[in-house]
Amino acid sequence: MEVEMNGSWLQKRSQHSPYKIAVIDGETGERWNYKQLFDRSREMAGRLLSAGIGPGDRVALLSPNHIVYFELLFACVDIGAIFVPLNWRLAENEWNYIVRDCKAKCVIVHDDYLEEAKQLKCQVFSLDELATKEIQKKVSHSTRINDAAAIIYTGGTTGHPKGVILTNENITCNAINTIVSWGLHGEDTTLTCLPMFHTGGLNALSTPLLMAGGTVVLMRSFDAEKAIKLLDLYKCTIALMVPTMYSMLIEHPHFQGTDFPTMKTFLSGGAPCPLEIYEIFYQKGKLFKEGYGLTEAGPNNFYIDPFEAYGKKGSVGKAMLFNEVKLMVNDSLEAMEEEVGEIYIRGSHVFSEYWGKEEETKKAKHDGWLRTGDLGRRDEDGYFYIVGRTKEMIISGGENIYPLEVEQILCQHEAVKEACVIGVPHPVWGEAVIAIVSSKRQTSERELLTFCKTRIGVYKIPKKIVFVPEVPKTAVGKMDKKNLQNSFSKLYDYNNKNKEEHV
Repeated sequence: MEVEMNGSWLQKRSQHSPYKIAVIDGETGERWNYKQLFDRSREMAGRLLSAGIGPGDRVALLSPNHIVYFELLFACVDIGAIFVPLNWRLAENEWNYIVRDCKAKCVIVHDDYLEEAKQLKCQVFSLDELATKEIQKKVSHSTRINDAAAIIYTGGTTGHPKGVILTNENITCNAINTIVSWGLHGEDTTLTCLPMFHTGGLNALSTPLLMAGGTVVLMRSFDAEKAIKLLDLYKCTIALMVPTMYSMLIEHPHFQGTDFPTMKTFLSGGAPCPLEIYEIFYQKGKLFKEGYGLTEAGPNNFYIDPFEAYGKKGSVGKAMLFNEVKLMVNDSLEAMEEEVGEIYIRGSHVFSEYWGKEEETKKAKHDGWLRTGDLGRRDEDGYFYIVGRTKEMIISGGENIYPLEVEQILCQHEAVKEACVIGVPHPVWGEAVIAIVSSKRQTSERELLTFCKTRIGVYKIPKKIVFVPEVPKTAVGKMDKKNLQNSFSKLYDYNNKNKEEHV
């Protein structure tokens, strides 16, 4: 049965806490309370109607982190349109692919990107142009819980990005599950420094905290010094960053100059976190933990008590209250304790479908479960650990090797800044393990290989270590393993004379 929504939860929150500060722009210091935020979303809805936007139309946004994300998301829900945030790190041809793929009716563009937006093959409105539109009175429209609210495009590390359709139910249920499972409340304040075109920036903490009546501080783009300042200035209590951001934060001189007095929990997501980062926050007397998610599910799926996280380094915890998780081997058997299996997730936060890709949707969903393509294991206490991607697992000489394990060992060496481990074709072993490493100080391949030999099995040790100034990243800040594999795919060709091996 289709359930109609009698007003958005933002409307109700604005009635419950009208004068509580909802959003702060960390760049300008501007503040908006819940009544103002809701009023701005209603005005945006009226202007969209004047621009010819109606139910089912896709409305794209090209903007740094800004209050317009919230205005557009809730405006689209109000009139039945679908919000499509664009990754501002992409190239113009990639923006146009997404605009064509979702058949966007228009793209709304922040001032920062007006010049680049001239190449967009779609109707474009600047924020100033949109502000001149008449605020048209809303026509009668019934919003249903299963209506599409947003299409968020995945990073596209395996080809063209796919549009993940998130319904009103998906976004609402993720927020409720996060509030209850993580214990969020109206006194919490977060710094949103992850890009809001990404589900981590939009839905991991931002929308749940708005639902809970907390405060969201927006940071337009990440800068370690600025992040440290904003965390203290606005008395933040919880924050989510990716491991690369934490590395930059820790390396900044100002990190040692504060103890982040109001911060309760630092969260890491987006990629597995080097274990040394736990240690640094532990020494500072601050709670630090990891989470796991993906655009297609939530993104929040696990909870671990921050007080337990240090003793369970690398664990994402257990399933949250209103979703289920299991590990499957060969799609048919549930994994045993400590056995590696593919992570399956079920819950009302799991995405509806991929935009225009029915076959891809069928591959991703199996008997009501989402097949994540990620590998995990569960320890004797029921805590889950992420092992890596199914497609990234390396089979060398018949042995299964999980890149994350090797990456974590390499990152324990004091000279290593980041490590990316991949498998490349090898004429004898099938695949060979190689590591791409950026370093903090001078080191050598021999030093790192010797370090590995005392810590992991001989078959897991990289055959070769390649040093680079920075490990290449995708547009969403993850290590770009696909391009690295392409770059090194011919390293061990029969005609390649470079066949030096260390193990």
